[in-house]
Amino acid sequence: MPSLSRVEATARGASITVESYRVDLDLTADGDRFRSHVEIRFRAAAGAETFVEVKPATLDRVRLNGADLDPATLDDNRLALTGLAEENTLTVDAEMAYSNTGEGVHRFVDPADGETYLYAMSFLDDVQRIFAAFDQPDLKAPITLTVTAPEHWTVAANGAPAATPTAGRWEFATTAPLSTYLFSFIAGPWHVRRAEHDGIPLGVYCRRSLAPHLDADIDEILTITTQCLDRFHQLFDERYPFGKYDQAFVPEFNAGAMENPGLVTFRDDYVFRSAVTDSQRELRATTIAHEMAHMWFGDLVTMRWWDDLWLNESFAEYLGTRVTAEATRFDGAWTTFAMRRKAWGYAADQRPSTHPVAPEEVADAAEGLLNFDGISYAKGASVLRQLVAWLGDEAFLAGLNAHFSTHRFGNATLDDLLGSLSTASGRDLAGWAQRWLRTAQVNTLRAEVTVDADGRYTEVAVTQTAPEAYPVLRPHRIGVGRYGADGTVTRTEVDLDPDAEAGRTVLTDLAGAPAARLLLPNDGDLTFAKIRLDPASAEAVPLVLPGLADPLARALLWGEALDAATDSERPVATGVVGLVAAALPAETEVVIAEDVLTLSRSLIDRYLDPLARAAALAQVADACRALLDGAPAGESLQLAAARGWIAATTDVDLLTGWLAGRAVPAGLAVDTELRWSVLRRLVVLGAAGATEIAAEAAADPSAAGAERAAGCRAALPDADAKQAAWRIVVSDTTLSNRLVEATAGGFWHPEQAELTAAYVPRYFADMPAAARARTPWVADRVAGLAFPRYAVAQTTREAAAALLARDDVTPGLRRVVTDADDDLRRALVARTAVAAASA
Repeated sequence: MPSLSRVEATARGASITVESYRVDLDLTADGDRFRSHVEIRFRAAAGAETFVEVKPATLDRVRLNGADLDPATLDDNRLALTGLAEENTLTVDAEMAYSNTGEGVHRFVDPADGETYLYAMSFLDDVQRIFAAFDQPDLKAPITLTVTAPEHWTVAANGAPAATPTAGRWEFATTAPLSTYLFSFIAGPWHVRRAEHDGIPLGVYCRRSLAPHLDADIDEILTITTQCLDRFHQLFDERYPFGKYDQAFVPEFNAGAMENPGLVTFRDDYVFRSAVTDSQRELRATTIAHEMAHMWFGDLVTMRWWDDLWLNESFAEYLGTRVTAEATRFDGAWTTFAMRRKAWGYAADQRPSTHPVAPEEVADAAEGLLNFDGISYAKGASVLRQLVAWLGDEAFLAGLNAHFSTHRFGNATLDDLLGSLSTASGRDLAGWAQRWLRTAQVNTLRAEVTVDADGRYTEVAVTQTAPEAYPVLRPHRIGVGRYGADGTVTRTEVDLDPDAEAGRTVLTDLAGAPAARLLLPNDGDLTFAKIRLDPASAEAVPLVLPGLADPLARALLWGEALDAATDSERPVATGVVGLVAAALPAETEVVIAEDVLTLSRSLIDRYLDPLARAAALAQVADACRALLDGAPAGESLQLAAARGWIAATTDVDLLTGWLAGRAVPAGLAVDTELRWSVLRRLVVLGAAGATEIAAEAAADPSAAGAERAAGCRAALPDADAKQAAWRIVVSDTTLSNRLVEATAGGFWHPEQAELTAAYVPRYFADMPAAARARTPWVADRVAGLAFPRYAVAQTTREAAAALLARDDVTPGLRRVVTDADDDLRRALVARTAVAAASA
């Protein structure tokens, strides 16, 4: 399928104006197809020509201005339209195929009760799987939808119901002008809870089998929703502009959520069926806030083309975190952002595939899809936080409100937004935008400190550097925190001049001040930059960190230690594992404990050889056990510690005992999800097998249970099990996206390196064809999960290089392998450094 290019979109956008879509879908037929009818009214220059996109199973009839067109002229997904009039009516009738990939109209049969559920995902390039459309962001038009469905079903869509459903016929009010990628509906026997707030009707949907779990959390979900609505109404002059506000938790969703106006869709993992930590609840809250932010950034005002993706995602990421912190009980959301989201952004920005937050050129929609990454989300949000620190909040919000007013229900570009912000602030942002938005990679801010014999600063400086290949220094407004031995904290705000000699800014005000025990650059986390402590501060971290009161400062110090180890500036065994042993048992912030364990485990598994890895995991398990023993019973920290211990331990007897209800810490519920975690660890260790997996799956006959079982079966240390799992990963298109992903995610384990060694070259041989057989979104996800990330060897890198030299590699697979290979490079550097130090 050809991807729509920017050149094509610009030409088509200049030649036609879409006035309306009338869509009629019939979902009543049995089988794997549904009927689609669309009437499109659009204007054009007389005699012009263009094309419309459609991806049918069968194209039945096409009429343009009353004349039939030959369906056989459909070329892949494009249907040529010639001899246009000034006013045109196009009708297209087709049979469309349901998907099992989370794209187009996804069809799901719930294994818990046999009920069928449908939902539409039109992003990106996939409205064409539902009805014919001019599928590009800047051809917005109102959509009127009618759906025929089984009478006992419930159907919801972007617009509100226009009338009471009759005989399975659902009619919806015409929407405001929408980009085609924002069209959605759900259909099936949904469980729904309704409310109203500030004149806005609210609905929350889930599958019937999840109804008890949704009902248990509905008050929290609605509270978060209304708190966020109120805060956005305080920030923005424009009220929520799309009438009702429905939120649907749908099965086998690819993304975390999708900002369809009037009907936001979320993955239904957010309907919690077992105990979860507060950080998981916070993630649900920030996701709700993120998608709500899109109602303004993305839906009300939409990017013109995918090169301005940041106008959608960076703003939603920034505002989602901000509003969560300001309006809900999760007031530590910026700590989570610093610990989790920025780590994602820093990693993405240092890989070979790095790109500017706002690239000058995105050639086609397929390239746009690749940029949904930590740069467009986390880095972009960090840049906006830095902009607010520089401009001030009042000017920033005034610029946003002017932007909404000027481009309401239309499209806009980077230049449009910068114009509004510049006018509101009185500052020319062109230079700022060039350095922050148009250039890639990340700066490093390194503290340089000298202290005299009396323990006073002789000089304190912050030196900014940039990678050789991306030699751009940037203006940074940062806090510099001084943490005293007596517990006092003092913060100085400083502007780093990118044009200072050698990138070095001297903090003259600190000369002669008493030296702190630890000096922290970027205290408060206002900018996007890697930080490095001065040697004395780095030495003090294991002593200071356990007693540090500010969780955001703790997150920054953990991030500095993990990043320094990632860059091989400090050994993993001492710089990370030693810090885990010293500080984790005293940690009180759940997200910090969770992310330290996740990020350190990634380093331990790849940067250490098997013997060192085993020793490191034993230390991590001991630290988790200490945290577990000290955590309040029944609270989030206890659950986080238990999960960390399960992942690190090799104590088969105690793991088995937990499944049987023996020696379980008081207050810890070994519920459905925790049981799956314990069982998976036992499977990896060779202490449980297919029989135990089957028994657990029988006790949990849910969609989530099927995914957990698939991951466990892939993890079996058995040659036949690995062969069966690999077949699913590379060739099975009958299973749903989530089951294939679960299988890919369960395949590789450091403990099974010998067993899976033969599959390392098979990945590079099999994956190009496997990627072409799947849709891009699923193919890229599976390729990433299935990459042999623990095969840290030069031969793996050579195999990656050979794959990248081929000319039949999809863009998504090329990016996955390029970046994963760079991670291997880093791991090899670290192992080489350790070997050299011990020689």
